[in-house]
Amino acid sequence: MKMKKLVVPMLSLTLMIPALAGAEAAPAAAMMKASVNTPAAELRAGLDYLLSEHFTLAVTAMTKAYDGTKDAAAAYQALDQNALDMQPAIASLYGDAGAAEFERIFRAHNKYTDDLVKATKSKDAAAVKAAEDKVSGFVDEFGNFLGKATEGKLPAASAKQVIRSHENHVQEVFEDYAAGDYKGAYEAYRKGYAEMFGISKALSSAITTQMPAKFEHTKADTKAADLRSALNQLAGEHFALSVLQMQEQYDGRAASNALIAAEAMNTADFKAAITSIYGADGAAAFEKIWVTNQVNAQADFTAAVKNNDAAAKAAVEARIASFTTEFAAFLDSATAGNLPKSAGQSALTTHENQVQQVLTQYAAGSYDASYKTNREGYKTMFGVGQALGNAIVTQFNDKFQDAAAAPAPATPADPASMVKVWMKVGSEVLNINGQVTQMDTKPFIWSGMTYIPLRYLSEGIGAEVKWDKQAQQVTIKAGNDTLVFWMNKDFMELNGMRQSVGAKVFVNGDNRTVVPLRFITELLGWNVQWGNTDQSITLTKTM
Repeated sequence: MKMKKLVVPMLSLTLMIPALAGAEAAPAAAMMKASVNTPAAELRAGLDYLLSEHFTLAVTAMTKAYDGTKDAAAAYQALDQNALDMQPAIASLYGDAGAAEFERIFRAHNKYTDDLVKATKSKDAAAVKAAEDKVSGFVDEFGNFLGKATEGKLPAASAKQVIRSHENHVQEVFEDYAAGDYKGAYEAYRKGYAEMFGISKALSSAITTQMPAKFEHTKADTKAADLRSALNQLAGEHFALSVLQMQEQYDGRAASNALIAAEAMNTADFKAAITSIYGADGAAAFEKIWVTNQVNAQADFTAAVKNNDAAAKAAVEARIASFTTEFAAFLDSATAGNLPKSAGQSALTTHENQVQQVLTQYAAGSYDASYKTNREGYKTMFGVGQALGNAIVTQFNDKFQDAAAAPAPATPADPASMVKVWMKVGSEVLNINGQVTQMDTKPFIWSGMTYIPLRYLSEGIGAEVKWDKQAQQVTIKAGNDTLVFWMNKDFMELNGMRQSVGAKVFVNGDNRTVVPLRFITELLGWNVQWGNTDQSITLTKTM
């Protein structure tokens, strides 16, 4: 359940009305109506859609190719089309030349991941390394492209860091899947999926800062835009998981149960979001409607199609129709009429019809048509996020007011070369130079030693982290240095030279590699300040 730890706190920050209610409001004369429909919010939502769809299709194409399923080619074609669909947006911002350069870099990297699948399947270690090297080359090239295109508003180093993290997550899902660890694969899937929405926020904020007039001086990181994005994430993930689960169930494949568990986690996150807005009673009403005649009904629909049972299929369709009516009425009531029942029911009916059509086309062997409907259905969910977000912001507009920006404090010239990392024993918060990340594990003390998560520290400072599940080995590339750790070993290698760690490196209960704080900081030359009262850890180093 480690993914739930990561996703729910992020949602609570953007959806928790009680917390917002206590915030100091801007003076009435200065307040403007909060909206999810500003030009900047539209840009962010568009990037939410395209980037998150890229993730879902990349994972699907890789797993389908690995399994050699009949729809594998159609899945890859959908992934390729997603890259092509990004071009008009790039051209509108950076011209045809920028769009052409984007296509050259981005579209090619889809092929690199396909090469990785084939190499893994054939157990060709040299080919695996060659594919991984191409992916690393893509990270550098695309990071440089984004840094240059945004005129440094999204620095190339930061871009490379998030792109590398994305590629690691895609590879983690695939490696777990190939190893038969479907539970681990779809937990990693949820984490990688959520990450795409953080990338779209960073990129849209950089673009709107670069081109303020083009976006009417609106911001991509307002409370209203955050709400819309959070709803986009929940709704889009629901659709993507539902379609995958129904296909796996229809084919009688082993990953079906893991996808059911992932759907349950998505439902729990949706319920947490509803609770933060409409309280426990509203959340309980949501869950009853959502699960009984929607999530469960989709599984029953799949069984009916597989068994060619017309009567059972008609009965399930009636249940789903009942869901659209009941849930639309719930949304109408909850939003005080700001999302009218008729509009809600129309959107929900479209969604359910698309989900069913994806499966029926899949069952008929019409794979190209199935993926076309899949993409249309996924896009529909972002309209749902917009409509529901708009209703909530309209209903509670004063709670989504953003305070006027305070003038930036004067800072000494360039402490950019100084990196400051803050963690705390028992806390999932990681702060690197003021940028806060919610980890899915916590530093802890065991046998008198403080342990910290290796991946978060490494990726946070821009290092590349790779996990070899078979060898139980973590490799970190930080500048010109290569560090290698092995699970349950008390030694490691730095640039090929063995060194004692002083205690065993191991995987904790959250499935994260942890290492002794003192060893890793001394090895990498960090200064450590320990907070005796709050058990905080502050690391500083000039990079």
